[in-house]
Amino acid sequence: MMVRKLTWLVVVVAAVGLAGCKEKVQEGEGKQAAVSTGEKVEFVMHVMSQCPFGVQVENGIAPVVKKLGDSLDLRIEFIGDEPTPGNFTAMHGDSEVKGNILHLCTIKHEPVKYMDLILCMNKNMREIPNNFDACATETQIDAGKVKACAEGEEGKTLLSESYKRSKAKGASGSPTMFLAGEKYQGGRQEIDFMRAICGKFTTKPEACKDIPEPKKIPVIVLSDKRCAKCMPERILGQLKGMFPGLEPKEVDYMTDEGKALYAKVADKGAKYLPAFLFDPVVAEDPGYQQVARYMNDVAEYKLLQLGSKFDPTAEICDNKIDDNGDGLIDCDDPTCKDQLVCRTAIEKNLKVFVMSQCPFGVRAENAMIEVLEAFKNDGITFQIHFIADEQPDGSFKALHGQPEVDENIRQLCAMELYPKKYQWFEYIKCRNNDIRSNEWQGCATQAKMDVAKMEKCATGEQGRKLHAEDIKLAKALGIGASPTWLANNKFQFSGVAAEAIKKNFCAYNQGLKGCEATLSGAAAPGPSGGCGSN
Repeated sequence: MMVRKLTWLVVVVAAVGLAGCKEKVQEGEGKQAAVSTGEKVEFVMHVMSQCPFGVQVENGIAPVVKKLGDSLDLRIEFIGDEPTPGNFTAMHGDSEVKGNILHLCTIKHEPVKYMDLILCMNKNMREIPNNFDACATETQIDAGKVKACAEGEEGKTLLSESYKRSKAKGASGSPTMFLAGEKYQGGRQEIDFMRAICGKFTTKPEACKDIPEPKKIPVIVLSDKRCAKCMPERILGQLKGMFPGLEPKEVDYMTDEGKALYAKVADKGAKYLPAFLFDPVVAEDPGYQQVARYMNDVAEYKLLQLGSKFDPTAEICDNKIDDNGDGLIDCDDPTCKDQLVCRTAIEKNLKVFVMSQCPFGVRAENAMIEVLEAFKNDGITFQIHFIADEQPDGSFKALHGQPEVDENIRQLCAMELYPKKYQWFEYIKCRNNDIRSNEWQGCATQAKMDVAKMEKCATGEQGRKLHAEDIKLAKALGIGASPTWLANNKFQFSGVAAEAIKKNFCAYNQGLKGCEATLSGAAAPGPSGGCGSN
């Protein structure tokens, strides 16, 4: 069974927000009467209109807006790019761009009812912006005024300014939130927002006076100081925001207490560290609903599944110590053969690990078109590998569901059947134009492939075996984020822009002609985003 991973905790959501629209929310319909102290607390949310996590926080903040009234200065900003003036892009495509504009125009022209409109459209975020008219009718906003804004220069200006404010703060992850000038990483339910916002008032509004004290929640953090990448404090800091009553106890594996605890829970699902072992009382806290699907019962605890990777009983491959007592040290131990530090270097080789329907993976693959052109005379080799899980029954699970599994297999079949001169990549480039479409045959034809041959491979045993074998590499290397790059078979890096890919690759392959080229995008990987977690 594929272990669910709480990826939005593991991968720290990028950067903080910045104040945007200055329009003041007026008293009236759509707002509950709220006693204002005259004091305001600013809360900025940087989101994408079709991002499920952005939708989640909008839904969570909505009742808080009604309760706190004018005491809460809520700003909603949007995340995306403007490659050229007036030309906008968004992670979820053109529909999201239009949704972003409609929301901004509603915020400006319907300052009382805008949240009602957003909530209505959020009920079916995949239909944004097509559900605007119905929601405008339901919420009784002036659709004509909003549409005139969205379809004209005003809407473009609003989006351009919002994108710039988000970019100025490095906000690339949806949501990125900023409370009273400080990055917010707390819970996303109404009670979480109420506690956090009310804590910022000098004189609390009436709505803040009856908030219950947070429930005390003991949690044991079992980790290992030998593990340099474990960093449980990062996750713990975010969990404290989610569970205000959290009472952590840190236990190191190398102590007698740690080894005894590990022996109790390891074979029940907590083999890898760090392990966050909660008291079952956590299920009574409002924040629990955010993590319930990531919790497993282990012994008398509830284990938070984070995709941890450190096995404290295994050989550590670069510390010059025989950790597992088999007489073999570091790379001489067969358990280290797939560790990056022990892999054989292959010059001028570039691999990328992706999920075929991950937007960030698609962007990275598209960037490779430019990279390959730059290095066409340098004799580099390029391969794509996939991130997924094989189930005990031989079926597969992928982050974006069965359609992603199916597309992974089709792309592997293309690589297997048409390996010469990157013919297989022509198919992938075509599919990336609309990766969620079920119609793949046209791309196979465009890439001069035999559709029947592709179909036989993708739906038969050949495709299943190709996929099962391919995903083993990402699993062995502990790679779970799409995209993740591997230069020369052993040097890992991230990035989605062509210039960043080139720069990182050239760090290990100096002197190549392609390294002299200037490619598009930022040179540094930065907060470029990804699907899944590492």
